[in-house]
Amino acid sequence: MEESKKLSDIKDFGEFALIDHLTKNFSLKNASSSFGVGDDAAVISISETEVCLLSTDMLVEGVHFDLMYTPMKHLGYKSVSVNVSDICAMNGIAEQITVSIAVSSRFSTEALEELYSGIHLACENFKVDLVGGDTTTSISGLTISISVLGRAQKENVVYRSGAKEFDLLVVTGDLGAAYLGLQLLEREKDVFKANAQIQPDLDGHDYIIERQLKPEARIDVIGFLKELGVQPTAMIDVSDGLASEILHICKASKVGCHLYDEKIPIDTKTSMTAIEFNMDPTTCALNGGEDYELLFTIKQEDFEKIKGNPHMTVIGHITDEKEGIYLVDKNGSALTLKAQGWKHF
Repeated sequence: MEESKKLSDIKDFGEFALIDHLTKNFSLKNASSSFGVGDDAAVISISETEVCLLSTDMLVEGVHFDLMYTPMKHLGYKSVSVNVSDICAMNGIAEQITVSIAVSSRFSTEALEELYSGIHLACENFKVDLVGGDTTTSISGLTISISVLGRAQKENVVYRSGAKEFDLLVVTGDLGAAYLGLQLLEREKDVFKANAQIQPDLDGHDYIIERQLKPEARIDVIGFLKELGVQPTAMIDVSDGLASEILHICKASKVGCHLYDEKIPIDTKTSMTAIEFNMDPTTCALNGGEDYELLFTIKQEDFEKIKGNPHMTVIGHITDEKEGIYLVDKNGSALTLKAQGWKHF
């Protein structure tokens, strides 16, 4: 009898290596399929000048959200926002979504109404249409799967693979707040579980809690870039942490990068909360994730166009691949950049 083959553990792969492994034998057969697996969204040709952008995300109870502290309305809003963010990361505009849910009998109709009120609010804010979906039963809680369709001019689509040596690395907004908001909510949950008579202590933390529970896709930035006449050379959204996203761009573009610690935008409240939790604010920004800001590269000649813009910060520059990927700390020391953020398996 042949010795039975040892089965592989998906933990040995990680999310992106697993995707690469499972899809390695697939090839694009239709001329309209311009780009498939490997970026924030698929690119489908719909005319000589326009493309459709398609992305999907799934949120699973107990993995991506905890209903002990996540209001259903906020969850509905966030589930749309994180999908719209993927279209923004391709320099496109989201237009339609489909929503599918698997839900157990412990949820009331009123709870689902709250979920959909959040979805409705997001559709209004992001100007997208709900055009379909599916509803089924679940034996393990709530799962939300949203697909989003967007549109862009072919020449304006931005991939992760376009960064070139000497390009500037830019990020929108500030980083690390969503992760600290999660730490605060988890702390207060533990306190409540130990003593239900103690009320949550969330005063003064509105900003970081909102960044966790109700993130905003940066559709405004896509408009700003167009108004400024800036075409990013590569782009991605910050969902798994700044370090992880930089590594994705560098891998796809076959380049290196120097990221400067002192340039990373971190809100004062985020820094104060990090210190309260005995954490380094920079570590939270690098590895926390769920900020849903946009990380992109631009040509050096475009620097004057974004200089002083309150929504964008230059945090580093692209180098030759042989020079490696480094975080330059406040003392000028170069440390190899590693991703230590969210792992799906």
